[in-house]
Amino acid sequence: MAAAGRPFDASETSTRIIRSVRNRLIPLLFLLYLIAFLDRTNISFAALTMNPDLALMSAQFGLLTGIFFWGYCLFEIPSNLVLHKIGARTWIARILVSWGIVAVLTGFVRNASHLYAARFLLGVAEAGYYPGILLYLTYWFRRREQAQMIALFMTAIPVSNIIGAPVSGLILDHVRWLAVASWRWLLILEGLPAIIGGVLAYFLLPNCPGEAKFLSIQEKAWIAAALDQEKSEEKLGNELSALGALAHRRVWHLAFISFTYQMGGYAINFWMPQAVKSLSTLYSNTVVGVLVMIPYLAGLVVMILVSRRSDRRMERRYHAAIPVIVGGTALILLGVTNSPMLSMALWTLAGMGYLGFQGPFWSLPSGFLSGTAAASGIALITSIGSLGGFVGPSLVGAAASRSGGIYRGFAIAGVSFFVSAIFVFMLPKKEKESAHQASVG
Repeated sequence: MAAAGRPFDASETSTRIIRSVRNRLIPLLFLLYLIAFLDRTNISFAALTMNPDLALMSAQFGLLTGIFFWGYCLFEIPSNLVLHKIGARTWIARILVSWGIVAVLTGFVRNASHLYAARFLLGVAEAGYYPGILLYLTYWFRRREQAQMIALFMTAIPVSNIIGAPVSGLILDHVRWLAVASWRWLLILEGLPAIIGGVLAYFLLPNCPGEAKFLSIQEKAWIAAALDQEKSEEKLGNELSALGALAHRRVWHLAFISFTYQMGGYAINFWMPQAVKSLSTLYSNTVVGVLVMIPYLAGLVVMILVSRRSDRRMERRYHAAIPVIVGGTALILLGVTNSPMLSMALWTLAGMGYLGFQGPFWSLPSGFLSGTAAASGIALITSIGSLGGFVGPSLVGAAASRSGGIYRGFAIAGVSFFVSAIFVFMLPKKEKESAHQASVG
C-alpha cells in the first residue's frame, strides 16, 4: 500500500508498526491488570490473619471469595457496551478509580457481613475491565497477533502473584501501624495503586489508533486497512449484532469452557496460600508468600511460550486444552501426598496449566466476532466464566469442612479443568483463517 510520501514494504511495515503499538500499549495495560488482579485476589493472603480475627469458617471464606463474581457478572455486559460506545480511555479510568476506592474501604470492614458487601461492590466496580481490554486489543491487532498480545497483557496475573505474594506476606508479618491489624493494611495499601492507575489511564490510553499520537498518519492508515481487510474476510462477525452475539451458539460454547476453567483457576488463586501454609507449622507468612510465587513464575514462562507457539501455528484447540489437562492432573494429585516438596511441584504444574491456557483461548472469540458483537459476546463469555470464579472457591471452602478436607475441593477443581479441555476439543478444528497464514516476524 502507498501512504503519503513513499510506499511501504509490507512485511517490514507490519512488523515495525505492530512492535511500536505493542511497546506503547501493552506495558500500561499490563500494569493496570496487575493492579486489578492483586486487588481481586489479595483476600487470599489477608485470610491468613483475617479469618481468625473475624471468626470466619472455611465455608464462609469460600463464599466471600466467590461473591465478588456475582457483582462482576451482573454488570459485565453493560459495562463492555458502554466502553465500546464512549471509548476505552474514560471508561477504563472510571473502572480503576471506583474499584480502588472500594478496595481501600474494604480494609475498614468490621464484620463478615460488611466484608460480603464490600466484595460484592468490588465486583460491581471492576465489572467490564477484563473483557473491555480484550475488546480494546481487537481495535489494534489482527488475529494472528492476538494470542501473544493477550498473553503479554495477561502475564499480569502471574506477575501480580510473583510480586504480590511476597509483599503481602511481608505486610502481614511486619505492618501493624497505629495498632491496626496487618490484614487491614494489606487491603488498604494494595488498593491505593488502582486510583493512581485510573488517573494514568485517562491521560495515557488512546481510545483507538486514530487518536494515537505515537503513530504517524501512514501507520494509522495501515492499521485501519489491515483490520478492515480482516473484518471483510470474517463475514459471520460482521453479520452479528450485539444481541445476535448473545444468542450465538459458539459464544455459549466458549462461555461454558470459561466457566469450567475459572472454577479451577480461582480455586488455585484463592486457596493456594492457605494450602501452602498448612504444609508446615514452621512457615511464616513471608515464607508462604515466597513459596506461592514459584508456581506463578513457572506459569509466566509457559504462558508466553504457549501463546507464541499458538500464534505461529495459528492453532488454538490443542494449545488451550493440553495445559488445563496438565493443571487438572496436578490438582487431583495434591491429595495423595504429604510431602511439602512434592506438593510444591504439583502446585507448580497446576500454575503452569492454569496460565498456559489463557492466550490461545482468549484469541478465539475474535475469530467470529467484531464490533458491538465482540463487545457483547466477549462480555458474555467472561460473565458466565466469572460465575465459575464463584463456584470453584465456594466448593473448596465447603469441602474443607468435610471428610477429605481442602484437597477434595482441589480434586473437584481438577475435574473442572478436564471438563474444560473436553469442550475445547469439541470446537471446530479449523476456522476461516485464509488471510492469517503468514506469521509476523
